Amino acid sequence: MGIESLFGFYKIVLDNVFSYYNSYSRVMIDYVYLFFHSIFNFLLIVTVFISLIYLIMSVYSILPKRKSIKEDEFIEDNAPYVTIQIPTLNEVAAIRCAESCLGLDYSKNRYEIIIGDDSTNPEISMKIDEFAKYNPKIKISRRGSNAGYKSGNLNHMINMSKGEFIVIFDSDFIPPKDFLKRIVAPMIHDKNLAAVQARWKFSNHHQNLVSELGAVILSVYHYITLPFIYNKRKISFLCGSAEAVRKSTLIKLGGWESGNLTEDIEYSMRLIKNGYSVGYVEGLECEGEVPHKARDLYKQQMRWAYGVISSYKIHWKDLILNKKISFEDKLYLHIVCSGYLFAVLLAGLTVAGTLSMITHAPAPIDFGKLFSEIGVNILITSGLIIASIIALVKSRKTASVMKAIASSFSYGLVVTYYVNVGIIKAIAKRPMQWFMLEKNSNKTV
Repeated sequence: MGIESLFGFYKIVLDNVFSYYNSYSRVMIDYVYLFFHSIFNFLLIVTVFISLIYLIMSVYSILPKRKSIKEDEFIEDNAPYVTIQIPTLNEVAAIRCAESCLGLDYSKNRYEIIIGDDSTNPEISMKIDEFAKYNPKIKISRRGSNAGYKSGNLNHMINMSKGEFIVIFDSDFIPPKDFLKRIVAPMIHDKNLAAVQARWKFSNHHQNLVSELGAVILSVYHYITLPFIYNKRKISFLCGSAEAVRKSTLIKLGGWESGNLTEDIEYSMRLIKNGYSVGYVEGLECEGEVPHKARDLYKQQMRWAYGVISSYKIHWKDLILNKKISFEDKLYLHIVCSGYLFAVLLAGLTVAGTLSMITHAPAPIDFGKLFSEIGVNILITSGLIIASIIALVKSRKTASVMKAIASSFSYGLVVTYYVNVGIIKAIAKRPMQWFMLEKNSNKTV
């Protein structure tokens, strides 16, 4: 058989294969394309809706308010006894936090400080003991293990706590001098107020692109989301640090859920479904740290996503079906979880969009149309980016805008992946461990 005959033979074979493909397989693939394309459009509509919510909240945050929420006045004669709890695990930074608490502008005989030391490093425990030896106001709580993680530590400290109110700080936080007065004042005036959260700010915001992203994620939450839902509906959530809780209510509701990776969110949901209120003091800021290493940021966001979804799985029926909670309040409650929904939607858009491109009928790629459509899709789903920019402006970090955008489109894409991993593990009831993050304050103390 000659070369021409051989090429003719293969041409006939290929023509037959292509004809079969056009007659049968292409039709099936067109249905697959239509399915993924429809999924993409549906997810895009939902993403645009969530983006619009963040855009509305952002605009609301910069509009002048008819009535600004005034902080409740603290009356010195009515100063309640307060217990400050500092849960820690192998963090010498707890000493710096406790030292800051010693300087608080509050009646010295009306508060105590407990360091819940779960450390496995005896050298760190020795340093904490040495510090406490010269400060009688400080007590040390130890339980010999880290069972139940942070929430287990907090529960162990309850029996030692004499305060009517419990104020909690993570070890890297440094409260301002007037913190105690301003955080407990709302609960003194409102007996149904079971907890109060202060706003966070960050000492290492500008350390690198990782810290820029970590700070902007939390800035959106503290400068846009929480103020919006609290100003509109007097609803808020605890954040795990720089917070105060009414001890009697905490004990009545069974304490912190041991082992929960976001005990703050779980307890907030439990309070709300039982008819209690959670306050937010927008003007009271407390400084802490954000992760400055990529792996720490990924682990943190994965753990938070896991904890929030796990907590939501426990309480969603009670929150949705509870007749004592208005329909509008239920909508506002779910705004808090919308950031994680946004991450799921972005992942879904990426997968559906890629598969719809792969299954599209063969044709030359129109790069101009492709990039213009991608640009339009980014623009109409940019509510979270706009919220990030406004949050940075409100937190007086305008110089970080370009860095925040750069980190969002680099490290942020990886964060989205880890958030989805956390959500999937929570839904599948897969276990997740507590992750300790590296903090600058542990090196400087």
